[in-house]
Amino acid sequence: MMRKSDNKGNGSPADKDREGDPFLEDRLRMVNDQIRRRDVKDPRVLRAMETVPRHLFVQPQDIPYAHADSPVPIGHGQTISQPYIVALMTEILELEPDHRVLEIGTGSGYQAAVLSLLAQDVYTIETVEWLATPARERLGSLGYKNVHVRTGDGYAGWPEEAPFDAIIVTAAPETVPKNLIDQLKDGGRMAIPVGVFFQELLLVVKTGGRATETKIADVRFVPMVGKRK
Repeated sequence: MMRKSDNKGNGSPADKDREGDPFLEDRLRMVNDQIRRRDVKDPRVLRAMETVPRHLFVQPQDIPYAHADSPVPIGHGQTISQPYIVALMTEILELEPDHRVLEIGTGSGYQAAVLSLLAQDVYTIETVEWLATPARERLGSLGYKNVHVRTGDGYAGWPEEAPFDAIIVTAAPETVPKNLIDQLKDGGRMAIPVGVFFQELLLVVKTGGRATETKIADVRFVPMVGKRK
């Protein structure tokens, strides 16, 4: 996998608040112990994970568990993914600062916030309105201006903004949706968990109009809901 060490990312208002941040040490420890030691190496990804205030993307009662090495419930049967999985899926996309990214499954907005520091624009779709609305408000209040949130069916994607340089799916369909392959730019990359009970994280690369799949890891995600296409 090609590593990129010279891109600085797009920055965030959160950067200027690092000093005096009571959760900064928790994030630095999270990145060092859970992510860097598991061989995630892209410095831009590591920096983004250190910067985004993960504790603000969980429910208040779960703030003590925000940096744990596990998913955290966010309500409505959904979760914020384990920090390592967020970092791994982000790294395999090999994002550049001018890339446009589609995310399926906004959840609380945490993954979108991480992506926003690495790409030009992030388009994120959430099927649950009760998650989409607060995620939109949260991302806006925290200054992630390049994240665009839509409530809708993830299987449909966001065709009017396609094609995308990268697509990330944070819920598991049974197979890779054709609509999402169609909306991926030639040369683009997709990170997606696939399967029912036993799931695999796949890297899908589109070349010459054809998609090739590579297994990255065994994973466990909530099922992707919506109309299969």
